[in-house]
Amino acid sequence: MSAPSRLGRYPVRRRIGSGAFATVWLAYDEHLDCPVAIKVLADNWSGDLHIRQRFLEEGRFLRKVESPHVVPVYDAGELADDRPYLVMAYADQGTLADRLELSALEPSQALTVIEQVGRGLTALHDRGVLHRDVKPANVLFRTVDNGRGSRVLAMLGDLGLGKAMDMSSRLTMVGGTPTYVAPEQALGEGLDPRADQFSLAALSYYLLAGRQPYHHTSLAAAEDPPPPPPMEIDNPDAEAVVRRGLAKDRRDRFEDVEAFTAALAATMGGRVDELPQAWVPTDPDLTQAAPRTDVTDRDEDAPADPAPSRRRWPWLVAAVVALSLGAGAGWGLEQAMTSERRLTDSTGTIFVTVPDDWTAQVDPQQWVPLEGQREHPALASGSKDGWNTDEDPAPGVFIGILAGDKLPSRVPQHPTCEETGSLIEDQRDGRDSMQVTFTGCPGVDVIIERVVQLTSNRLLWVQVRSTDRPTANRVLASVDTQGMGL
Repeated sequence: MSAPSRLGRYPVRRRIGSGAFATVWLAYDEHLDCPVAIKVLADNWSGDLHIRQRFLEEGRFLRKVESPHVVPVYDAGELADDRPYLVMAYADQGTLADRLELSALEPSQALTVIEQVGRGLTALHDRGVLHRDVKPANVLFRTVDNGRGSRVLAMLGDLGLGKAMDMSSRLTMVGGTPTYVAPEQALGEGLDPRADQFSLAALSYYLLAGRQPYHHTSLAAAEDPPPPPPMEIDNPDAEAVVRRGLAKDRRDRFEDVEAFTAALAATMGGRVDELPQAWVPTDPDLTQAAPRTDVTDRDEDAPADPAPSRRRWPWLVAAVVALSLGAGAGWGLEQAMTSERRLTDSTGTIFVTVPDDWTAQVDPQQWVPLEGQREHPALASGSKDGWNTDEDPAPGVFIGILAGDKLPSRVPQHPTCEETGSLIEDQRDGRDSMQVTFTGCPGVDVIIERVVQLTSNRLLWVQVRSTDRPTANRVLASVDTQGMGL
């Protein structure tokens, strides 16, 4: 889907992400002088009155609460094609799921997140609203400036499953994420705030133990969960609190979320730390009023192009073959900030932002992935010549497109690395992907390989080598492709 130039009165910067029912865009509120997130109902659901009603209910539920720990809704409206949209606060620091990709939280930081999410849930419950889908991807972080400087706050978002409590006993539609859903919710029973308490306890288990309490693959598996395995933390009292929150029978849980978080804080000595200062650098191109050059100039009600003109892949990590780099000419380079640069390949198809010192060797020329295939767009950039060889490895990134109608059976391996992570298979925006992270690698420490089914007959491969995981994640998050009607 091509980016609209405006949604209502808001100029659009880029797409943040999309799900089964909606797409979220980063836009700018010129009246209030701030970035905003705009959630738009997907066009394929615009004629479904039930889905439309659920979408509108989310905005109404969010407007019922006034808490810094629930994502605020600033505005709502309809596009020319009658699709509704919600204008919300922009979570400039991503989600808890994103944050955990960088590193685990310290116990005091974990407690802070748990308490802040708990305050958000309590605010919802006080207004008679259940969340029903508490999980890392629905805990958002944003930077808040005050007299003491900037700090990061956790807030609950995505109330697509949220329901008013006085309706929950009459609605039996089952929903939620299996690993975090309460048994009574998986069974389709009438719900009360203790269902959200169960989900918060499951999240607490994950943050404190470093692993999830369950690995349910379906809601049916969550209907009758066994006791979770020992947390193996050096705090049996805290573990007891979490286990009580995870009781299968809701009557055995705490009276409410506030009682749960208070008990957990007491066992941890009340050691609540403010979350770290912003861990994601602010991109001024996205948070200022000037128009961006990568936004298609068309009206919000214009039909979407049949092929995406610029597709953002939030967590692109793919893998390929060793590439012999040469000094290419004609590569596109623009200064994005003092320490990073934006690169594009010779065809204008691939884009990536890399640290400035990763541009010592840049090759924007097309490549031939396999003998007999025609040339495809590719882009490589590294901190020195031969950065992606086993003899003299160094930080860098390679991105290439190749023919293929299905994912390979495995990604390239790196036997010289100390540890090979588990294969992660995922689907985003309807596109299958696979990923493996290697750590303890000579010369760079981290190598991430991922392949994505970009179109029905094209694969996108990316290999990133970095001395640290946060830098690798930032590079991966910046990868874009344009004009994939190949």
